[in-house]
Amino acid sequence: MKVIAAYLLAVLGGNSAPCADDLKDILGSVGIEADDDRIELLLSEVKGKDITELIAAGREKLASVPSGGGVAVAVATTGGGGGGAAPAAAEPKKEEKVEEKEESDDDMGFSLFD
Repeated sequence: MKVIAAYLLAVLGGNSAPCADDLKDILGSVGIEADDDRIELLLSEVKGKDITELIAAGREKLASVPSGGGVAVAVATTGGGGGGAAPAAAEPKKEEKVEEKEESDDDMGFSLFD
């Protein structure tokens, strides 16, 4: 993820095709040692591809992954074209009633968390 973040920072900074040295410089500026194998793998995977298309494809893949929550996340896109997908409606949360236990006389009114 660190290498991907460095790549995205380089693209955000205006470098549409960052090289391995650019990523190493970014990672080194925050004290992270660069892993050459991961950098080369990332660069080979994104070579010749548009970053906005890669992000859109990733967003579609993540949409099918259950996240465990009912919260919808809207991602704003920048640029000149296209509208994003409408955010999904949040599922209503089911409230669970928790029964409170009565205090027993055994603890004499003292609790660890009072």
